[in-house]
Amino acid sequence: MTPEILLPVSDPAVLSELDALAKRHRAASGVGMQVLGFIGGSAEGLLGKLPSGVRDGLEGATARALETALSAAGRSRGVVSDRADWVNTALTTAMGAAGGLGGLPGALTELPFTVTMLLRAIQGIAAEHGFDPGSEEVRVECLRVFASAGPLAQDDGTDMGFLTAKVTITGPALNGLIARVAPRFAAVLGQKLAAQAAPVLGAVAGAAVNYTFTSYYQDIARVHFGLKRLARDSGQDEGLLREELVARIVKKA
Repeated sequence: MTPEILLPVSDPAVLSELDALAKRHRAASGVGMQVLGFIGGSAEGLLGKLPSGVRDGLEGATARALETALSAAGRSRGVVSDRADWVNTALTTAMGAAGGLGGLPGALTELPFTVTMLLRAIQGIAAEHGFDPGSEEVRVECLRVFASAGPLAQDDGTDMGFLTAKVTITGPALNGLIARVAPRFAAVLGQKLAAQAAPVLGAVAGAAVNYTFTSYYQDIARVHFGLKRLARDSGQDEGLLREELVARIVKKA
């Protein structure tokens, strides 16, 4: 069979939308570094400040948090309507402040609730873009948003390549994807925990970190589902559009 030859994207409207998505991605990735500057240290330095027992158990805890959040966030859609981005950000910021007051133990207690809030916000953004968050396929896509590098890492956009992985839409596939996403997300959450446990700053650091995380993942979700909607509405190949988007993110980084 002759492979399909995909022509370069030339539609001005599509190119303009890709430029807007790339701009949003770059803006989201830059905020986290500003927060690190406020708290002090680097992402790598923050991870080293966590107790070894916390570091060792973080990946498993992250996988469990994602599994619980996926179920809880889905159930909540029948009870609580989707909220505006600023409402989600305000709620998680308050949770971060409360967790930061208790240092690392408080941050660990707050963590699963924040993950659930983040996933719930991502599901709402999927619905806003015309996708059904209750479908297995979209649940997979919501989890894939967490595969990005995170707000406390300098990311040139190449991590979006992870999102191209093909997954058969079944229950076991969701568990398999969680197992793949968990190591990446665990590293990201480790930075969050260490930042919230920073001496003196306490609630201020917790609020700042949660504000950054929520803003970041909502923006990344808008990029992710915005690209999927653009592919659907324009009839263009999603993989080709993703390549065009990554090229724009890297070029301007």
